[in-house]
Amino acid sequence: MAIDDKTRTELEAAAFRRLVDHLRSRTDVQNIDLMNLAGFCRNCLSNWLKDAADAQGVALSKDESREAVYGMPYETWKSKYQGTATPEQIEAMKKVHPHGH
Repeated sequence: MAIDDKTRTELEAAAFRRLVDHLRSRTDVQNIDLMNLAGFCRNCLSNWLKDAADAQGVALSKDESREAVYGMPYETWKSKYQGTATPEQIEAMKKVHPHGH
């Protein structure tokens, strides 16, 4: 199936928005769990958004890209939803990402 570039971009944008909406609704899922299972987290997604903005010459700060993903300032999300990582989660993170995240 051939899809023109404009349609492909629109479909990818729609999928991105759906992923962001899904992650916003799943505040019970911690970033460390996402990293350990999928190899990326909300912060990664916000960094990728910022990288794309930078590549296009669009002014987007790290805080703005995080707010675009989290739906609120990152510090607000952390205080409302982020739990303390367990020793097991931290150990798993070290195995998955031995050079840090």
